[in-house]
Amino acid sequence: MRVVLVDDDEDDRMFFADALQEIDIDTELKEFHNGRELLTYLSAADKNLPQLIFLDLNMPVMNGFDCLKEIRKNPELKEIVVAIYSTSSSERDIEETFVNGANIYINKPNKFEELKKTIAQVVKRNWQYEENELNKANFLFRI
Repeated sequence: MRVVLVDDDEDDRMFFADALQEIDIDTELKEFHNGRELLTYLSAADKNLPQLIFLDLNMPVMNGFDCLKEIRKNPELKEIVVAIYSTSSSERDIEETFVNGANIYINKPNKFEELKKTIAQVVKRNWQYEENELNKANFLFRI
């Protein structure tokens, strides 16, 4: 599975990569520091699109809100699952990302085992089925 993480925090990227590596599923991880880097990558013609993007909200250059909107405007990217991956638990942030087409909202766990469990559940989820059943009640992911 092709997975992308977009997060400006180097420690968070390293923590995420370590957790993903320990999950029993074959993944290829690409990392970006902001939404602009991700969109540049996605617009390149010679790559395989990721199946799942973990997108932080608060980043320099282009934040996660603007990046999400750009992804959802592009018909070629509409099938990509976007998981908001943020420290924010603001109802406003959750609502805005839901309305703009994110598939799931995850608060960044502080503990490694919780992070590993969270990533495993999101990566192994059958998103084709989930997209048909998307509603606000199952949008906010909690462990």
